[in-house]
Amino acid sequence: MPGALILDAHPDGRSLTAAIARRYADAHQDARVIALRDLDFDPILRFGYRERMTIEPDLADARRALHDAQTIVIATPLWWGSVPALLKGFFDRALLPRHEYRYRPSGLPEGLLPARNGRLLLLADTPAMFTPFTGLPAQRQVTRNTLRFCGVRSVRATRMLGVRQASPARREAWLDRAARLGSRDGRRDAQSAR
Repeated sequence: MPGALILDAHPDGRSLTAAIARRYADAHQDARVIALRDLDFDPILRFGYRERMTIEPDLADARRALHDAQTIVIATPLWWGSVPALLKGFFDRALLPRHEYRYRPSGLPEGLLPARNGRLLLLADTPAMFTPFTGLPAQRQVTRNTLRFCGVRSVRATRMLGVRQASPARREAWLDRAARLGSRDGRRDAQSAR
């Protein structure tokens, strides 16, 4: 089982989010980055769950990667208190009943992804001092209602807030932090693979 799968959820490959995802992956040493912006798939769940849509080749590959990873990392900006539509559309299309989760006869959900570790790398323009007032609903949604729901038990979140006002030195410190996290997670994944 490969180490980490990093989902880069920023629509712009020149973004700090994309750089954070790459820096984490480089330090991990057994990681694959999937930039959602590069996938050719329809992000709209056109029939809800009433009718299955055809799974495009890029989406099928990403779904296999989700099932092969020991650690799932999501690098995403936070916009309007949520994640970009691209990431939400990916979740809607890639995380399917009876494949990534199912319901037990009791009605309780059971996650089917084998990854036990997850990490969120969250970037937002909102300064940290405002989070007591605004909260971080996207962090809770992705952690509890997506990753844990699909079986990823331990999810850690790293927040990089105040991006718009951040100095070049602050941005470089975030990139270094992503590298440290990638290196640490890489050692853990290598040890658990033995």
